[in-house]
Amino acid sequence: MADEPDSELKGSSPSYESINKDAAEPLEIGYMAEKRLVAKLDRYIIPIIMMLYLFSFLDRVNIGNARLYGMEEDLGLHGNQYQTAVSILFVTYLLSELPSNLVLKKFTPSRWISFITTSWGIIATLTGVTQSYGGLIACRLLLGLVEGGLFPGAAVYLTFFYTKRELALRIGYLFVSAAIAGALGGLLGYGIGFMDGVGGQRGWRWILIIEGLPSFVLGIATWFLLADNPETAFYLTSEEKELMRVRRERQAGQTESAQKFHKQDVYAGLKDWKIYAFCAGQFGTDTVLYGYSTFLPTVIKGLGNWSTAETQALTIPCYCLGALSYVVVARLSDRQQKRGLYSVIFGAISVIGYGVLISDSGMGVHYFGCFLVALGLYVCCGLPLAWLPNNQPRYGKRTTATGLQLTIGNSSGIMAPFLYPGTEGPRFVRGHAVSLALVGMSSIIFAFMSWYLSKKNDRRRRGEEDGRITGMSESEIAELGDKSPRYVFTV
Repeated sequence: MADEPDSELKGSSPSYESINKDAAEPLEIGYMAEKRLVAKLDRYIIPIIMMLYLFSFLDRVNIGNARLYGMEEDLGLHGNQYQTAVSILFVTYLLSELPSNLVLKKFTPSRWISFITTSWGIIATLTGVTQSYGGLIACRLLLGLVEGGLFPGAAVYLTFFYTKRELALRIGYLFVSAAIAGALGGLLGYGIGFMDGVGGQRGWRWILIIEGLPSFVLGIATWFLLADNPETAFYLTSEEKELMRVRRERQAGQTESAQKFHKQDVYAGLKDWKIYAFCAGQFGTDTVLYGYSTFLPTVIKGLGNWSTAETQALTIPCYCLGALSYVVVARLSDRQQKRGLYSVIFGAISVIGYGVLISDSGMGVHYFGCFLVALGLYVCCGLPLAWLPNNQPRYGKRTTATGLQLTIGNSSGIMAPFLYPGTEGPRFVRGHAVSLALVGMSSIIFAFMSWYLSKKNDRRRRGEEDGRITGMSESEIAELGDKSPRYVFTV
């Protein structure tokens, strides 16, 4: 999983040479040591983070597969009750995201993430034995309450270990997990569906029970496997921990004090209009994510006379394409440090995909539209989640920004289920049209932010903001974070 390390580390510095002072060629050996370090981080961090989000996403959206195996009939759901059950999760999910981020360091990542994972595993499993609409609603509310802290916590956790030139690809692995969860959900739904009637239980119950159990096991394992920070990582040697310190200090604004939690940084994040612009853009793209992930089986089933098993199988290539596109684009984005360009391009691809789905065309054309949406989906959702924390060097502001971005973005999950009522199938024109408009809005926002941040960088390069640091010491300037005239924004 490792890619090229931060190119800035190829240069010389006293602190960097100090950990390679016995080397004949310190710069070359140091560069390779840093490359090996990134590879080690990937081996110990990425698999567990990917599994956590994979099972989280699977447990959250497998209600879409359960619907195909008689859940509505067994629970007596009618009207918009299914859509309500899907969306109600996001009420507590949203309310828990920012508070969860703010307590992440206090309770430590390993313990906090272990707690919420074990909790949602229990709840997701027990959802399979619910007997009424009220019970389903209660399970969904509790599931959202404990799951809400995972993605924002994971996104911030990755910034403890990776530089801004490595972050998009690593956050991208979370979206790859979401795509794998979609494909795996289809495969599991197909296989578990044949258990319909086993033990006197319907297939939808077995889907929820069997897919919920791994989260419980993973939650317990997380307590022991997840390091809280580079200083306490059991898999890093003392030399590697020193190199982690050097990597952090080479990033502008990443001082020792900046990595601690300060209330004033939280207040600064709450007052920064740029963060809210990213939040608005995330809202539009997340509408695609939740609408697409939850209702893709329903949309594909309406394209032809497919059996439930065939419908599940047809969703898999779409998710695989989405995963592949993000991995490729995230790697390019990290190397070029261009977030806005790819966010806009792939947002436009999703817009085109929804246009195809809205069109009065044949089954094959509409299925092609599903592929286009998937091609742009994970890129336009994922890159901004690396872009915003890239531009927040201070921990308090970064964790606030990510929490707000995900809270406001994920609020689209409340609305998305109602865009696809069963009465509007099989074409779901209104749902596709609203998603098209919102993704288009997001693309415009991201294009504007890329332009604005580029202009801001130009002003700083010309020295037009140097007046604010007149009379300040070097250490005081470093503590300004993204407000420092020397800080260069990722665009």
